[in-house]
Amino acid sequence: MTKRSLYDLYMAAAAAVREHDATCTTCSPDRRCPPGQRLYGELVRLQDDYLAQQKTPRT
Repeated sequence: MTKRSLYDLYMAAAAAVREHDATCTTCSPDRRCPPGQRLYGELVRLQDDYLAQQKTPRT
């Protein structure tokens, strides 16, 4: 089993949020249902981690 990269996890989280938003009738840009909030929170965390990784100098 291959370990997924941070980028892959980030993109999967973004896809999960888009999929949820397309089908959820209670979520809006200002308010999210509990499952939507969990998905969005995970996306934000992964995005922050990925952007921090991008700022790290490579050797």
